[in-house]
Amino acid sequence: MAKDERFRDSIGTINEEGKRAWVFPKKPSGRYYKYRKWVSYGLLLFLFISPFLKVNGHQFLLFNVLERRFNIFGIPFWPQDFHLFVISMIIGVIFVALFTVAYGRIFCGWMCPQTIFMEMVFRRIEYWIDGDRGAQIRLDRQPWNAEKIRKRLSKWIIFFIISFLIANIFLAYLIGSDRLVEYITDGPLQHLSTMVSLLIFTGVFYFVFAWFREQVCIIACPYGRMQGVLLDNKSIVVAYDHKRGEKEKGRKKFRKNEDREALGFGDCIDCFQCVHVCPTGIDIRNGTQLECVNCTACIDACDHMMEQVDLPKGLIRYASEDAISKKAKFKFTARLKGYTAVLVILTGVFTGMLFLRNDIEANILRLPGQLYERKEGNIISNVYTYKLLNKTTSSIEDVHFELLSHTGTIELVSHARFQVPAEQMAEGTLFIEINNNALNGDKDKLKIGVYSGDRLVETTNVRFLAPRSYN
Repeated sequence: MAKDERFRDSIGTINEEGKRAWVFPKKPSGRYYKYRKWVSYGLLLFLFISPFLKVNGHQFLLFNVLERRFNIFGIPFWPQDFHLFVISMIIGVIFVALFTVAYGRIFCGWMCPQTIFMEMVFRRIEYWIDGDRGAQIRLDRQPWNAEKIRKRLSKWIIFFIISFLIANIFLAYLIGSDRLVEYITDGPLQHLSTMVSLLIFTGVFYFVFAWFREQVCIIACPYGRMQGVLLDNKSIVVAYDHKRGEKEKGRKKFRKNEDREALGFGDCIDCFQCVHVCPTGIDIRNGTQLECVNCTACIDACDHMMEQVDLPKGLIRYASEDAISKKAKFKFTARLKGYTAVLVILTGVFTGMLFLRNDIEANILRLPGQLYERKEGNIISNVYTYKLLNKTTSSIEDVHFELLSHTGTIELVSHARFQVPAEQMAEGTLFIEINNNALNGDKDKLKIGVYSGDRLVETTNVRFLAPRSYN
């Protein structure tokens, strides 16, 4: 097998002995890198302030898995709203899939938290302490002297502090920012279990960003594996223009005043700058590969070299394989139309269900193991348990129940009227009594209204057991 074909059977971070080949990417620069910095710092700001933002008293984003409470853009989702939460997650997946079909792994290169933290935080610290690619390689090869120990310890300590900060932010998403601030105020000794969990998360983040690094994108992340299913020749990706770069005789080192076109050589001067700057250690000239996260570093590096040798920029650019091979323009294909239609339908369903969702969730069930009870005056009584969930940030006052479908009475075991505190659940027991003559069978369906004062806030249905009629 030719040497330039070996990439097909291995990944860029594994050497010929099967060991980890550490990647020392050159510090990127250029217009795309500048745009990525703006996007990355904006998303980092969003990530760090979102747990502390409140909308109508609700945390802007909350993913409290243990208590099964979720807030998406300030809208609370309770266990009873799990179907809405699932639909919102499916919408997010379809949205990412749609953009992958159209624009490849643009999410990975521009918006993925792993890429943003790795390239815009941890690597920039590494460049500041260890230097650029050449200095990092020399430092890695040199023996453990005072300089190497100082730089390694400085970097590792800073990495650990940032990992600890990230772990705290993620904890704010999991348990809520108010509770996190309370735990910090109380001190770690008052919440040892939480502190242990925090240190475990810190260790995971430190392991990922200090050692595992690009292997997350190559080995652990399932999104990269989806490329083979989602991408096609019409998808716009970071691509090398092999038609222009290779031509008849392939690549050639640059020589001043040489007529490359007349000699039949392509515009690629084989400078390897696109390889040296790649954070996953691949050669983009080999085509679309699993390891490529579309970070655009190779575009900036190639454009810079093209300017230096007075050749047109865009040898590596955002383009589809059809655009390079056939000069075909981007089209809204049937696949894109299908994904868009599904996305629009799901978004419409989700929006409609949000508007139809009530502020209070009522659940009334017959008490297990209990049948009906006969009372004087041909009255039939059934006993039920009720649960009322208040999804709002204010208490609901003067709550009581009324029968809407039949003539009868509802009596609560405790108080006739009560309140449901904000974001809390009220539960208890109630009796429903109806004259047997008003019933249509042995299992009538009753409609019950939940009122706050004179305002109907929710309705629910229950089955009412009565003696079987043998007319």
